[in-house]
Amino acid sequence: MSNMRSLKDSLKKLAGPVQLTPVDTRVTFRHAVPADAQALTELAQLDSSRAPRGDVIVADAGGELWAAVSLEDGHAVANPFRPSGELTFRLSERARELHGAGQDRPRRPRGGWPRHARLEAA
Repeated sequence: MSNMRSLKDSLKKLAGPVQLTPVDTRVTFRHAVPADAQALTELAQLDSSRAPRGDVIVADAGGELWAAVSLEDGHAVANPFRPSGELTFRLSERARELHGAGQDRPRRPRGGWPRHARLEAA
């Protein structure tokens, strides 16, 4: 019996402190801005991936980026330590809508998207 308790204690130590996510966290979907570049790089590192490039939309929860999707290639990254699965899915769907909307119209010049900034991976 003491072995079981010892095992449970060891597992708790390995897991570290529990960080609860507030249930009432407000999440905003928005276009990434140049000031988000560092946060996108950190998010990609948490996800063991590269940062999304080009036009990017993000899920912002109280100033913290939980997920991001590139509008150009659909590449997505998310914080594995946050409940970001549903957010990533919704961002991907929104990215498809936005990307698909551009297929009906002539492509904008490579020089710019007036409503938001273009980001490149560092």
